[in-house]
Amino acid sequence: MTIGTIYGVGVGPGDPELITIKAYRMLKEADVVAYPKKRKGSKSYAYQIVEQYIDTENKEMLGLVFPMTKAQEILDREWRTIVDQVWECIQQGKNVAFVTEGDTMLYSTFIHMYRLMKLLHPEVNIVSIPGISSVNGAASRLGIPLADGDDWTGIIPATDNRDDMKKALQDHDGLVFIKVAKVLPMIIELLEELDLIDKATVVTKVTSGEEYIWKDVRELKNAELEYLTLMLVRK
Repeated sequence: MTIGTIYGVGVGPGDPELITIKAYRMLKEADVVAYPKKRKGSKSYAYQIVEQYIDTENKEMLGLVFPMTKAQEILDREWRTIVDQVWECIQQGKNVAFVTEGDTMLYSTFIHMYRLMKLLHPEVNIVSIPGISSVNGAASRLGIPLADGDDWTGIIPATDNRDDMKKALQDHDGLVFIKVAKVLPMIIELLEELDLIDKATVVTKVTSGEEYIWKDVRELKNAELEYLTLMLVRK
């Protein structure tokens, strides 16, 4: 039997209307829809985006629990389990649509699955279907250009390395800090130090029904925001 194909399907930043026509078609045509599944049973963000397009009664659904840890031993074990689950479908000749919020090739869970599947089963055909990222979604919602002309723009995972974050702010005309929630106080301090505090905007779950925008980021010095939060800085 011919093995199936894996389609990485980017489903956009949150608004279900922002999935592409190709992504919509793949959700309909794939034999299996693989999606992130939360351990406690609540719906994942990617699942919420696409659920209105899927007939879950007649479509085979494969919920995958992704490891949320930095412990390499656990990561290796859990990701091997994920790949094995998808491989079980593929070797039966089924085509699998692997949905991920945003874009498949920009800080996506699909990247990890792609690499490990290619390592363990190089014969598998894997196709990436791009999606609108939260970065693009935020720029449009806020009416703030990411780049123009010869501007330098960066997409930076926010970390607690103060020197690196300061250099990123100094070196770019436009900057998006993703995963910013965990280090917001430090980033806000840097913005004040560099006189950029009024050039920053923070948004959570951009374009979704749960979207929230903060134009005065000073309000967030002691805030605890959720994981899907980014900051856009435009000089």
